[in-house]
Amino acid sequence: MLQAKKNEKTIIQKLDLDGYIGLFEKFLARIKPVAMQGDINQHYRHIKALSSIEFPDPKSVPNLDGELARLKKQAVLSLDEIYSFVKMIEYFNRLKALTLPQPLSSWIHGIEIPLAIMEILEYFTEQGEINPQRDKELFDIQKSIKINKSEIKESLYKIIHSSSLRDYLVDTQIHFQNTEETLLVRGGFNNIIKATVTGRSSSGYFYIIPQKILHLKEKESQLLSRQEEVIYRYCQQISALFTTWERFLAYINKEYDRFDHYQARVNFAKAHEYEFILPTKNPNNNSKQVKLVDFAHPAILNPIPVSIDLDCSVMLITGVNAGGKTMLLKSMLSAVYMSKYLLPFKCDAQRTSIAHFKNIEAVIDDPQSVKNDISTFAGRMVEFSRLFSKENAIVGVDEIELGTDSDEAASLFRVMLEELRKRDIIFVVTTHHKRLASLMGADNDVALIAALYDEERRVPTYTFLQGSIGKSYAFETAQRYGVPENIVQKAKVIYGEDKENLNELIEKSTSLEREMRNKISKLDEAKEEIQRKKVYLDEIEERLQEKHRKAIATLENRYNAATKRAQQALKAKESTEGRRLLTDAYKHKVKNKVEPITPEKIPLSEGNRIKYRNHKGELLSIRGDTGTILVDGMKMRVPMNQLKRTSDIPKIGKKRPAKANVNVEKSTTTVSIKLLGMYGDEAIDAVDKFLSDALVNGLNEVEIIHGTGGGILSRLVKEFLQSHPKIKKFYHTNGNFGATIVEL
Repeated sequence: MLQAKKNEKTIIQKLDLDGYIGLFEKFLARIKPVAMQGDINQHYRHIKALSSIEFPDPKSVPNLDGELARLKKQAVLSLDEIYSFVKMIEYFNRLKALTLPQPLSSWIHGIEIPLAIMEILEYFTEQGEINPQRDKELFDIQKSIKINKSEIKESLYKIIHSSSLRDYLVDTQIHFQNTEETLLVRGGFNNIIKATVTGRSSSGYFYIIPQKILHLKEKESQLLSRQEEVIYRYCQQISALFTTWERFLAYINKEYDRFDHYQARVNFAKAHEYEFILPTKNPNNNSKQVKLVDFAHPAILNPIPVSIDLDCSVMLITGVNAGGKTMLLKSMLSAVYMSKYLLPFKCDAQRTSIAHFKNIEAVIDDPQSVKNDISTFAGRMVEFSRLFSKENAIVGVDEIELGTDSDEAASLFRVMLEELRKRDIIFVVTTHHKRLASLMGADNDVALIAALYDEERRVPTYTFLQGSIGKSYAFETAQRYGVPENIVQKAKVIYGEDKENLNELIEKSTSLEREMRNKISKLDEAKEEIQRKKVYLDEIEERLQEKHRKAIATLENRYNAATKRAQQALKAKESTEGRRLLTDAYKHKVKNKVEPITPEKIPLSEGNRIKYRNHKGELLSIRGDTGTILVDGMKMRVPMNQLKRTSDIPKIGKKRPAKANVNVEKSTTTVSIKLLGMYGDEAIDAVDKFLSDALVNGLNEVEIIHGTGGGILSRLVKEFLQSHPKIKKFYHTNGNFGATIVEL
């Protein structure tokens, strides 16, 4: 635990967040570690809910872990210690009186305070003292103390204004020495008044207590002792009760800390106009992502906002000296740290996205010192060796080439970074190694960032460009910081134009390669977008076909209704010619029935996986223009042009469909149809025609025999009857669920 706290403090200092944390701690009711235990998503929801309301600030309360440990041993707490628990409980009572949003309301109102503890609250005044109105003895003692103090004050007033002592008084004030009322007098006072000396001033005068008020002081001491006895008796009683409810007090102490975490963050954010960022994973994939938009590190005054996107395993920052590379590294890690512990900061919250990391490591300082007897490079190797025991981490490495030969280091660090990336470790690295940048720049999982330099003004811009290698501008930086120009010019000559040209070629080739990869990536994205649009258009086509089919069904229903009206008209005046015309109209309807037209014929064969309307199934057999399909365990014979092929499965043997027998039984009162053995669509078509004929013939009641079986035909018939416009009602006869009676 101590080591964890030490590491936490170290990372705060390395990232320059110590001042920021110090400001945050001023908003806490009591000092505690910034980390919150529990579900971070739940903490975030409570913080957002608390941000939407006004609430009272919690009272300052000390850490009470020691007091809770003493209660377990049945110790007697002091009045101040007891009142600390009282303050926490009173605060939760105040919160319960507020209108709280969810989930805050459920949490606060779910804290049930025992009645015995609630009664203790009435013992105390707002100043944390025992209320004398509850105890007559205490009331009388305090009243006597006030009267006695008044007598002491009156006696001293008379002594001060006595003529005999006037010449020895330094002033006419009553001075308090160790809570005792005294007079300040010069030497020789003992010839005039008998008194006890309690001390001397810096000027050599004496603080005295006249003997005339000593009896009053003794009386006051006795009264105070009696008061302490009464208060101690209360402390004993309350401590005994607290011992009984020790587990509740431990719970309320923990919940007070939890709310303190929330309120401090909310008030801190409001005071500085900060935003909360909940750590999350990149919604596009499972990789770690740190995307900052208009981020400002809290340690920088008047900062230039940073917008950067890390969606690779390594961010390699190159560019001008003193151009903000290290600060960018610290900004990335600081944002992760603050987000991890739900500490608010300055950013565009809508566009900022930060992943959660289990560990945050910063390899920033030079480890070389006389005390540890270790070189810079050796110290760096020690820090890197520790990383091989970690996982799910983000690591910042400043000046990775520090302390050794650059070419050897480039190869070594490239291999180490590649291996550590396999452990789900993300790196933010600053470097001036052109070789390391060129070795790693070709990797798609490496993001190159260049710190920019204004060559006209010869100053860094403290802005960054993604996708390129930046120059160090060592000569320009040296000159900017006061190195004589002639020294810089000689250094340039020694460095040579060839070396400069080589560096530029490395930078340009790396940038071109990354640009080409970006273009290829964009083409792949465009291809995927076209494919998505094709799928979307196919879905639209399918919906239009379904709409067309429903429109035809509607027209058929209207035709049936019109036919029925014509038949009813003929009842009034029988006409053989009218019936003939109705029969011809029906034949014409069947003959000219319009089927949905598919724009493209898809060859189908037995055993194919197919899609029929909104259902998927399997094609069992083909007979002419129709096919037998298996959908949701039910066989149907449907037109082939209404089927679409999905993905094939191995062919299965042909199965002979059961023969469908349709028997229409006509009597003077009822007409029935038997659907037993029919396929689903075949049965519905038969029912549709059967009902149309019944309507034409003026029948009022018909019977549909579908059987019980698996209930599929019964369900299909029920759904069809519910949507038919000419059905008054339908029902089963008593005890017979295999037939449905339909009233037209």
